[in-house]
Amino acid sequence: MIQNMWYGILDAREVKAGKPVGVTRLGEKLVLWRDDQGKVACIYDQCCHRGAAMSHGWVKHNHVVCPFHGFEYDTSGKVKLIPANGRSSKVLEQYHVQSFHVEERYGIIWIWYGEKRDAYPEILFFKELREGFSYGQFSEVWPVHYTRAIENQLDVVHLPFVHTNSIGRGNRTLVHGPVVIWEDHLMTFFVKNEVDDGNTIPLKASEIPDYRDLFSLQFQMPNLWQNIISDDIRIVAVFAPIDDEHTQIYIRFYQRFMKVPILKELVNFTSRFTNRYILHQDRRVVITQIPKKSELRMGEHLIPGDAPIMEYRKRREQLKNGVNW
Repeated sequence: MIQNMWYGILDAREVKAGKPVGVTRLGEKLVLWRDDQGKVACIYDQCCHRGAAMSHGWVKHNHVVCPFHGFEYDTSGKVKLIPANGRSSKVLEQYHVQSFHVEERYGIIWIWYGEKRDAYPEILFFKELREGFSYGQFSEVWPVHYTRAIENQLDVVHLPFVHTNSIGRGNRTLVHGPVVIWEDHLMTFFVKNEVDDGNTIPLKASEIPDYRDLFSLQFQMPNLWQNIISDDIRIVAVFAPIDDEHTQIYIRFYQRFMKVPILKELVNFTSRFTNRYILHQDRRVVITQIPKKSELRMGEHLIPGDAPIMEYRKRREQLKNGVNW
């Protein structure tokens, strides 16, 4: 995992008031709950006493209570009450578990993966989607490392083969470029694919004129992707790492063309059927890839059309090694 970055890990609606929720993210067992003000808290989901999962307990005011012996934990991971010792007994410092800094933004729960700080950097999310859009969503788990799931969405070569009867219709197998532009940790890649007439030689990225007028997609490090279908329609994916072999994928259909409340909800709801069908076309192939996790160097023989994948691997490797911009 890349240190010192914000990872989207849950839909905010999954953490409900008055009830703890247990998940595995970034290889860690976590319990999340909302305090009396509705703010989300997150600590390690294993009681320091006898190892029970606090996510099977309950919320009491701002604390999460272990279901085994009633230990109460505050949002910093410290035990504030050991019932068997009595309410008047002081709780020693050794009774604590790790806490994690989380924030709720844009309908997503984000976790800071890295060193604790007095002030945390801004949570990066696609600026144009921060207001004015509504969305419909579904999620599912893939048995792959999150890097493989991400790279599938960076792959501009696979469409006519994997999505023959959906978004890959037209047999546009010849790939120009693509052009890849970085702005801080945001990658935008511009795509021009066409039918191979047997004579055309694909253009290099540097040879494509007016590339900014082309169809484009974006990837925000470390785990967000956006398909820019039009000014009013976007598809967003959050690739929440579970562990080295599983990823929770959240797919959101963002739109602002339909504003009538009932019709807006209907459009957002029905979008999941098409998006799930397309995603399952991808899943059928991606889960067969070996190894399940991608790296910068792994024995694959990439082609020019894989430029977004190679750029992602390079940037991820640099960030893992502490190189920043």
